[in-house]
Amino acid sequence: MNIFREWFQRNFSDPQAIILALLLAGGFFVVIYWGSMLAPLLASVVIAYLLEAVVAMLERKGLRRIFSVLIVFCVFIIVLLFLMLWLIPVLSTQVAQLVQELPRQIDSGQQMLMRLPERYPQIVSEQQVNEIMNTIRRELAGLGQSVLSLSLSSIPGLIALVIYLILVPLLVFFFLKDKRLILGWIAAYLPKQRELATTVWAEMDQQIGNYVRGKFSEILIVGGTSYIVFILMGLNYAALLGALVGLSVIIPYIGAAVVTIPVAMIAFFQWGWGSEFAYLLLAYGIIQALDGNVVVPLLFSEAVNLHPVAIIVAVLVFGGLWGFWGVFFAIPLATLVKAVLNAWPVEILHSENNDSGARG
Repeated sequence: MNIFREWFQRNFSDPQAIILALLLAGGFFVVIYWGSMLAPLLASVVIAYLLEAVVAMLERKGLRRIFSVLIVFCVFIIVLLFLMLWLIPVLSTQVAQLVQELPRQIDSGQQMLMRLPERYPQIVSEQQVNEIMNTIRRELAGLGQSVLSLSLSSIPGLIALVIYLILVPLLVFFFLKDKRLILGWIAAYLPKQRELATTVWAEMDQQIGNYVRGKFSEILIVGGTSYIVFILMGLNYAALLGALVGLSVIIPYIGAAVVTIPVAMIAFFQWGWGSEFAYLLLAYGIIQALDGNVVVPLLFSEAVNLHPVAIIVAVLVFGGLWGFWGVFFAIPLATLVKAVLNAWPVEILHSENNDSGARG
């Protein structure tokens, strides 16, 4: 019992630490049990983080906040309408075309693969090629059944999507317009002695804001560049693949590896083993290299450095607990854990005992 008592005194002797622990536990409880219910609120907070930097820039130029908010919000609505009326229909059309073309592409891919046993009989056999193609067909059949069942039960999801499209813009507008009022209202219900929590939150507020804005900028840069390259090289389903490549940056390291599979498969089914296939993979590799070595350091230069192992563990843990939002906020949440550990007031009992012994 003395061990636990000393541990508790060492870590929770400061009331500020208890307040911070309670706030973290309350936030964790809300996210785990009410995260799906609060999805529109979370999406609105993310978008407000994105737009707040533009609003603040207009304010620094002398424009009143209400007019800055109106201008930025109108631009946001225009972008949202663009996504709804152009990008989403294009992506859905290409998905439908890809589903229809899959059987033909699989047959053409099988014909290409069947040439391998003729060229390299010691490495690949015809039986191995047939087993691979049968496995692919079984997986695609299961995927098709899943898509069909999903489409039959998607009416409630469509209703929820319509509700989100109404709620999210309204929440974004009020978050921007009444930011100071909302933050003041929340602060009124918090304990007055919260200096430690305020210090941690001030650091995390800046970190999360920089991360969200940087991550969305990275999605646009990588996705847009991939789309342009795919269009110039004549790759089919360029918009769909560009969107997948852009969204893959949400999951560090893992996303780039996973999205390489559909890019390579579609290029292979379209061109086979040839120079076009090699040039496409080379261009895709250059995009990934520039993203990791140029775009990320420029966009996240102010972010706290984390070891790759810590990032992967954060993606696995927070993604398992919180789904998409856990994956998206894995790096800020890992930074939060690091900031809390660095700021946590620890009372070193042994040093006090040594000091008291020296005085005695």
